Amino acid sequence: MAVTVEADKPAKTRRGPLFATLAGLYIAQGIPTYLIAAALPPTLRAAGVSRSTIGLFSLLMLPLVLKFAWAPLVDRLSPLPRLGHRRGWIVPTQLLTVGGIAAMAFIEPTDIMALFVMCMLIALAMSTQDIATDGYATRQLSPANRAVGNAIQGGSVAFGVVIGGTLSLILFEYFGWRATLLTVAALCLMPLLVLPFMREEADRERAQRARPSLRAFFRRPEARMILIVALVFRASEGLVKAMEGPYLVDIGLPLSWIGYLSGFSAATAGLIGSIVAIGLIKTHGNTRALISLGALRTICFALFAFHATGLVEQNSLVIGAAAFQTFIRYMEIVVLYSIYMSVASTDQPGTDFTILACAQILIYLLGSSLSGLIADHAGYGVLFTLATALSALAVFIVARFLAGRQTPETVSPS
Repeated sequence: MAVTVEADKPAKTRRGPLFATLAGLYIAQGIPTYLIAAALPPTLRAAGVSRSTIGLFSLLMLPLVLKFAWAPLVDRLSPLPRLGHRRGWIVPTQLLTVGGIAAMAFIEPTDIMALFVMCMLIALAMSTQDIATDGYATRQLSPANRAVGNAIQGGSVAFGVVIGGTLSLILFEYFGWRATLLTVAALCLMPLLVLPFMREEADRERAQRARPSLRAFFRRPEARMILIVALVFRASEGLVKAMEGPYLVDIGLPLSWIGYLSGFSAATAGLIGSIVAIGLIKTHGNTRALISLGALRTICFALFAFHATGLVEQNSLVIGAAAFQTFIRYMEIVVLYSIYMSVASTDQPGTDFTILACAQILIYLLGSSLSGLIADHAGYGVLFTLATALSALAVFIVARFLAGRQTPETVSPS
């Protein structure tokens, strides 16, 4: 029996303005995300903040994991309906984010409680904006444009790494805390210049009648199936990525090299990988593309396992595997997000997409949290072998669930 996928009939929107709008909106999210996730921890450490205290800032990921809980509210209502349904969420949440970053400039980096509260408010605003943006993208992107739209999202994440992470660290070093945060706040305002190009139909009334909910998602068998695919496919990645840096340190790789792998090279991989993913989807389709990427990822993880168990000794192999796996990961995101959009229903696109996105983040964080324990108690070899086995299992399950079955990009609304 073929898998049927529900999707909204996208509004007729010109490609250029739509793509520019999506790029601006996702860059607007990426800059503050990587400011907090990538630039803030080393900056706080340089200011003398303890490592245990810095570790508590990982709790700022909670809104990104739990945002599915209020996604139906974003699909149903708008705080500023005159601006449009989703723009009514995007404008105030982005202004709150900008205001929060500017306020951080006047909080000393050693005032941890005030800084944590402000960062949590920013994280809540960014997560809510993400729901609205993903709902907008899901409704506006036609099946033919989904690969390009999701590639733009992947490329915007890469820009977020460069601007919010790498550039912020450079500015912190040369210009200090206050000047850097005020500069980043100003940069976060610039993507809002694309908002005049944002067009959306008046769908708020229909959403209110339909009453978007989590239950509506789980009532649909095809949605549950894609949820299982999302969980299984990302289950192995956290195990490897969380311990990739420590493992490279332990085999003697200089910190500067590791920084390059996780910084500019990751951003480059994101930009190039997102573009390559478009061609892969167009030539092979979502399912075959995901299977191929999963197989390549399994090979990368196997090289880590072979190196950790002494079956291969060349450090260059594991370094190459780390770089190539980063490239693959950005391609996976483009393919997975295209699948998520294809299964999103007419009445609650933001809710459905957010549930799937949160599920993959949750399983990734679970793997990350277990990776250190496994490495400490069983060793890197067992950890990477387990990740390789889980990755291979994911390829099998994706092939079993999706291969040979059609996943039409457009069907009639529910």
